[in-house]
Amino acid sequence: MSSDLPPLPALRAFEAAARLGSVSRAADELHVTHGAVSRHVRTLEEALGTPLFARQGRGLVLTAAGEQLSEASGEAFTRLRQAWRELRRGPAGGPLVLGCSGSLLARWVIPRLARLGEELPALTLHLSVTEQPPGPDLAGLDVALLLESPPWPAGWRVHELAQERIGPVLSPQLADAGAWARLPPADLAGLPLLGTRSRPQAWPEWAAAQAVDAGALRASRDFEHLLYLLEAAVAGLGIAIAPEPLVADDLASGRLIAPWGFVPTGARWVLCADARNADRRIDALAGWLAKELG
Repeated sequence: MSSDLPPLPALRAFEAAARLGSVSRAADELHVTHGAVSRHVRTLEEALGTPLFARQGRGLVLTAAGEQLSEASGEAFTRLRQAWRELRRGPAGGPLVLGCSGSLLARWVIPRLARLGEELPALTLHLSVTEQPPGPDLAGLDVALLLESPPWPAGWRVHELAQERIGPVLSPQLADAGAWARLPPADLAGLPLLGTRSRPQAWPEWAAAQAVDAGALRASRDFEHLLYLLEAAVAGLGIAIAPEPLVADDLASGRLIAPWGFVPTGARWVLCADARNADRRIDALAGWLAKELG
C-alpha cells in the first residue's frame, strides 16, 4: 500500500460505515457484502496499525483514529460527490437526480411521471432508490423525497410538502371485509394486522389517535418493505397500515378500502436539497409535489 494515500475502495467502505454507523448499512449502500466492507476496514487498520472502530454493545463506535479519518474522508467524498454531480449535469443542465425509497418510487412517483412531464416539460428526472435516509451530504443526490420527522441536517434546504396521514386499508375481496369494516377501531385487536419492520410504531400511532390503547393494536405479520405490505393487503392477507398517498390510487380503483379513515402523524413529506444548490428546478419540483400530495 502506498504510504501517502490509502486504497480508495477501502476508504470508501470505511467512510460509509463511519457515516452510517453500521457495516451492514454501508454494505447496503455500496451494494456489496457485509464481509467486503469488513475486509476493507481491516485493510486500513492493518496499514495504520491501530483500530478504527470499537465495539459498544451491539454497535460500533469510532476510535480517536477513526474519528480523524472519518472527518477527513467524509469531507473529501462530499466534495467529490458535489463535483461529480455538477460535471454530470453539464453546462446545458442535465437530469435532476431524485432519491426516494423503492416503495415510494413504485407506488407514487412512477404512476405520476407522465403528468409531471406534461406539467413541467423542462424538468428531466434521474430516479435513484435510497432505502436509508441519505446523510447530510445527500450522497450524490440533487434532491431527496422523504417521509420523515424533523430535525433535519443543518446543511439542507427543506421544502415541507404535506403532513403524513396514515390509516388501515384492506381488500374488499376479503370474505370478512364487510363485517370487519363495521367494527370500531378498538375491535381491530385480534384481526390479522399487517405492518412493516421499519415502522413498528405505525399501528400504535393510529390507535392512540383513535383514543384506543396504543398497545392494543400490533401487527401480527411484518414485511420488510412498505411495497410488500401493500401488495399483501391487495392480496387479501389482512389489514395494512399505510400512508394515505401511497394507497390513493388503490382506493380510487376499488382495490382497497379504508373504512376507518386516516389520521395525521408527526412525520412530514419533504423534498430536501443541499442548501448551496441554487438550481431553480428544485423549487418547481417542490411546488408540483406539494400540489400532488395535497
